[in-house]
Amino acid sequence: MMKSKRIQQIKEYVAQHQVVSLDELVEKFAVSKNTIRRDIQELVDSGEIKKVYGGVAMNDDPSPLVPFADRQIRNKREKERIGELAAQFVTDGDIIFVDSGTTTLEMFEHLKHREITVITGNLDFIVRCMPYPNLTVITIGGILERRTNSFVSLKDTGVLSTYNINKAFMASTGISLETGVTNASALETDIKREAVERSMYTYLLVDHHKFDKFGLMTYCQLSDIDYLITDSQPNDKYVQYAREHDVQIVYPSPVLSHNR
Repeated sequence: MMKSKRIQQIKEYVAQHQVVSLDELVEKFAVSKNTIRRDIQELVDSGEIKKVYGGVAMNDDPSPLVPFADRQIRNKREKERIGELAAQFVTDGDIIFVDSGTTTLEMFEHLKHREITVITGNLDFIVRCMPYPNLTVITIGGILERRTNSFVSLKDTGVLSTYNINKAFMASTGISLETGVTNASALETDIKREAVERSMYTYLLVDHHKFDKFGLMTYCQLSDIDYLITDSQPNDKYVQYAREHDVQIVYPSPVLSHNR
């Protein structure tokens, strides 16, 4: 294997596993410990990874959990376009899960006159639904996470296990091919995982600023997503990944979707 390719694969392996030992890298890449040390030093010098006790880890700081009010005004236009696109996949009679987040909240204006059932812990979405008797709302309950304006569970309670969800509309702090779909609140992770597992179809709503970023915890892999809805066409590596894993990318221009 060429050195440049091995170093890239080492970086991807460390990103996927968070912290790895030198012995683990030696075994994984079938090279000497001296070779691994030299490769690691190049990555350390470039600032991409750091040495930690017992091995190495990625040097990227996870994306922090920004207060809800600040996130609501950030990239507002992109989120509105994504919300409008996502709402086009909802039809009367659907049972949908709406994740916490400012992007999923943008779906509401395009759903408020539909005859649907909404399962959600998204407090702002719940409040907006109140004047519309055509919207049947099922709340997941739990503790209010004020930083995300959502209800969360302190442990895996299987709160969604009794519901048959047609479509789940999910949000994320950041996504990457190495770490998958992530979020910054540990309290929300179990519910997000369960929503993806219980749904027939999963839609991920993320603007282009969230690509190649990651949060504290991974709640699913990109391959678990059926539709990736964003505001512009992602770069080639995401397009290729989508083709290989049967994920449909949807964006507003120049065309509405990138066919599988």
